[in-house]
Amino acid sequence: MFDLLIFIGTVAAISLSAIMVPGPVFAATVAKGIENKNAGVYIALGHGIVEIPLMALLYLGLARIIQSGSVTDAVGLIGGIVLIYLGVNILRKRDEGGSGSDLKRGSLMAGIATTAANPYFFVWWATVGFTLILKSSKFGMIGLVMFASVHLLCDLGWEVFVSRSASGAESVLGDKVRKATFLISSVIMIGFGVWFILSGLGIV
Repeated sequence: MFDLLIFIGTVAAISLSAIMVPGPVFAATVAKGIENKNAGVYIALGHGIVEIPLMALLYLGLARIIQSGSVTDAVGLIGGIVLIYLGVNILRKRDEGGSGSDLKRGSLMAGIATTAANPYFFVWWATVGFTLILKSSKFGMIGLVMFASVHLLCDLGWEVFVSRSASGAESVLGDKVRKATFLISSVIMIGFGVWFILSGLGIV
């Protein structure tokens, strides 16, 4: 049991170190958090919709396919286009508001899109994530379940923190912060999109 607890602590530390690195999901969480303090919950849910099946497929032996250069290049090209579209869309909506189910649905879809569009997300899971899955399997099914649960809870905790922080900043500092945040989030999203496309083409 002690070894399992040590492993779970390691999972939490490694997961947070990856989750807290700014990327497309982070940019989407900040932008959506300005509109709805609970956006992080729905973005984390969307992220999990992609992540949970991927964990299962990796456990079943998908890692070798994901590690293929042609696969990551294809994800980079398609994902880059998606991220540029999302970034432009955020920029267009910086003067608009939203509420209720539209924001919830939009946050959910943003979580799915920004996760699935990131080739480095798949590379991380095919390498670091796959290693953790193999180690967790040594503890049996309980190890796998605890590993997945801790990783997903780290995702949820961080996205909620980011969205609520963004919402709090906007409520205190006003509309200028909202517009600036949307602009920065848009630039980050478009920047990652361009980078992913160039990586997919082998230019960088």
